[in-house]
Amino acid sequence: MIESAFPRRLHPYWPRLQEKTRVWLLEKRLMPADKVQEYADGLCYTDLMAGYYLGAPDEVLQAIADYSAWFFVWDDRHDRYVVHGRAGDWRRLRHRLHAALDAPRHHLHHPDPLLAAFADSVLRLYGFLPRTWNQRFARHFHAVIEAYDREFRNRVQGYVPGVEEYLALRRHTFAHWIWTDLLEPSAGYELPAFVRKNPAYRRAALLSQEFAAWYNDLCSLPKEIAGDEVHNLGISLILHEGLTLEESVDEVRRRVEECISEFLQVEQDALRFADSLADGTLRGKELSAAVHACVGNMRNWFSAVYWFHHESGRYMVDTWDDRSTPPYVTNEAAGE
Repeated sequence: MIESAFPRRLHPYWPRLQEKTRVWLLEKRLMPADKVQEYADGLCYTDLMAGYYLGAPDEVLQAIADYSAWFFVWDDRHDRYVVHGRAGDWRRLRHRLHAALDAPRHHLHHPDPLLAAFADSVLRLYGFLPRTWNQRFARHFHAVIEAYDREFRNRVQGYVPGVEEYLALRRHTFAHWIWTDLLEPSAGYELPAFVRKNPAYRRAALLSQEFAAWYNDLCSLPKEIAGDEVHNLGISLILHEGLTLEESVDEVRRRVEECISEFLQVEQDALRFADSLADGTLRGKELSAAVHACVGNMRNWFSAVYWFHHESGRYMVDTWDDRSTPPYVTNEAAGE
């Protein structure tokens, strides 16, 4: 369904992107050198972003790719803190992330590499569009941090959220609106509120992200069952809807396929909306082109996510020595 309707494309900067993000991971000490050497390319983090933000200037794509790589490392740190019951470490990290998001320049030399790298990537992202975009990005990421805190508490307590509760939380832990915000610097244009709130544009954006989150749940279910996770649509369906494992997989797949089908319909409405913005003025022409670029990249997200999950070592649980511990993480979780 994906391979036929969403042809795979990669930003021409991709080979250089992969190389420079690998160097950035080393320079920022986000992963040990041996882990970077052995696993960084195979994790395909840069492939994911290079397949999404097509048309982005090279420096914008580089900043996004580095931020994305940081996000995965942060997610792994969060997971190790849960596994080792390090509530105090998580609480401190949570507060420091909030502070770094509001004042990244003051955290560039923080002793915790995760904080320093976050400050570096955020500061670079803040340089592309006006302050109003930066404030919106920060607001959305503050919500992501708080969602991760909720997830931390749920996992420590062994609490599996119900399906609707989980879906609402997932929109933040998957950072739906962050990846959607980043469509704008890729297009070189801050979209006005009336565009972002247009029903067709907003629905297309949401569907592209819901597809990604649910497809991730489908592909990571073995990994998360092995790691005693409680946050997965399949797990919520098993516990709260009484489905078997096989039935829950079928239901998640059905939801994924519905996302794809509905997006293909809404995409046309969003593109017609983009056309309508070209009102004969220069501003209208530029706005219309920016919206076309953003909607086009929403489409690219489907193939990028699909191939990422089938190529990244992040989901190849059967090749790990310990199915509950990814080989690319430092199990002790640094950051004292």
